[in-house]
Amino acid sequence: MTVTIYHNPDCGTSRNTLAMIRQSGVEPAVIEYLKTPPSRERLKELVAAMGIPVRALLREKGTPYKELGLGDPRWSDDELLDFMLAHPILINRPIVATSKGVRLCRPSEAVIDLLDNSVGRFVKEDGEVIEPR
Repeated sequence: MTVTIYHNPDCGTSRNTLAMIRQSGVEPAVIEYLKTPPSRERLKELVAAMGIPVRALLREKGTPYKELGLGDPRWSDDELLDFMLAHPILINRPIVATSKGVRLCRPSEAVIDLLDNSVGRFVKEDGEVIEPR
């Protein structure tokens, strides 16, 4: 199985998701999207594959979301994509793509349904225990 994670190593949720993927026995393609942002077309493909509105991919915390006034509903999807391309920190993470689908993995255990193999018992960085399903 091919797994791709759009990852931010400074994000605990992203680190937990990456660790779960690896614990399932898969070494994913890791794209540090702050260093290598996805193209406009790739962002559109990811949003479409997730079946979410573009706005749902925006991250508010720790970003220029408020300063840019992105809470205003006047912004079109194309304009929101422009903001994400100009400020990749606005892209919420982690996004994981597998043959089973694409998902914004918040919380990190959302990745489990995208994997072929069990993650088994997993302890998140904050101590929360995820039991096998």
